[in-house]
Amino acid sequence: MPSFDVVSSVNMQEVKNAVDQVKKEIQTRYDFRGSKASVEIIEEKFIEVIADDQPKLHALEEIIKLKLSKRGVSTKLVEFQDPKAAGGDTLRQEVLIKTALKDTEIKKITKAIKDLPFKVSAQIQGEQVRISGKKRDDLQSAIAHLRTTMQDLELQFINFRE
Repeated sequence: MPSFDVVSSVNMQEVKNAVDQVKKEIQTRYDFRGSKASVEIIEEKFIEVIADDQPKLHALEEIIKLKLSKRGVSTKLVEFQDPKAAGGDTLRQEVLIKTALKDTEIKKITKAIKDLPFKVSAQIQGEQVRISGKKRDDLQSAIAHLRTTMQDLELQFINFRE
């Protein structure tokens, strides 16, 4: 029976490369000269952004989005948290890196699959969803349906098997 897996994963090496590019840009840009701005990856779970004030923090946010998208990492896979006051006159902001589907997102995907008029089934397997059906065309229709209805999620469709 044909099947495929629905996952949401990020290429951490590309995220690291993007963060390195952001660090280089901080060093070369005139508006960051002499500031305490920094960007670091912490435990491959989130990016810590530190800036002197709100405009610099906003500029760093835009630079991060730009560098990630240039490296092929979707900005749907990062979630910018609210900035908090850090030591001195600096602001700290955490940027969560989504490495897998959350339980609520998995349930949302399985519900969308079960509501389809053709015969496909969804099984939750850890942090991914396996979708199987009798016809390959039904699976391709399920992929198209997920792409249109789940636009807020970055989904990858892997392990397509006959």
